[in-house]
Amino acid sequence: MRTDGVRFSIVRHAAWAPGLETPQQWRTWAQSTLPVAPIAAGEPGVRAMTPMLRRRAGQLGKMALEVAYACLGEQRDIPLVFCSRHGEVARAVELLSALAQGEPLSPTAFGMAVHNASAGLFSIARADTANQLAIAAGAASLEAAVIEACGLLADGAEQVLLVLAECPLPAPFEVFEDCHEQSHAFAWLLQAEATPGTAFSLTWRARGSDDAVAVAAGAMPGSLAVLRFMLGEARTFEHAANRQAWCWSRHA
Repeated sequence: MRTDGVRFSIVRHAAWAPGLETPQQWRTWAQSTLPVAPIAAGEPGVRAMTPMLRRRAGQLGKMALEVAYACLGEQRDIPLVFCSRHGEVARAVELLSALAQGEPLSPTAFGMAVHNASAGLFSIARADTANQLAIAAGAASLEAAVIEACGLLADGAEQVLLVLAECPLPAPFEVFEDCHEQSHAFAWLLQAEATPGTAFSLTWRARGSDDAVAVAAGAMPGSLAVLRFMLGEARTFEHAANRQAWCWSRHA
């Protein structure tokens, strides 16, 4: 089965990963032959947020907040779609470990372990009551978020902020990794109108038995591969995930 898919424009974007913080560093990475982002330590400063709120966020949350602030600036009332394949699973493991050892749970850790925690913190910090959604759809989380964002655009939103953030799985779950997980986050400000040079489309089809199977364990995460496509010049890119072949296309 095929679909006509969705079409959209990325009118502004921002990205952050340890060792890749500036637009020039990301452009250099996108043009290089490096298979993944550099492995480095560190987290963003999120200086746009007050320290009282900022300290609640962990690595994943701070990356998401950094790119959201950088991409949206002072704009308000923009719907937000946050997506992450694994979310705050590291916090969840810490909480479960504390329970297993009979230790009291941290209210802050508990509150920040839910999937929409970063989106909620962003809303609180900016006193912004715009619509927010949080999505997890496995290896196709980014694609699901784009479809959701395009649905909001079709429903009348002028623009939608899409934020993706990922961190490697914590130790108990590392054996389940199906790609080379890397800490990274990016934000896209989407709108329906196809501004020249910013237009993309996403279509998908069910993968048949003859299609290539699964991504190799050492491969780049799908979200990073899509970001590299977006920053590059290739016309198309196909990502296999969740029994679907997702085809990204760039339009003049």
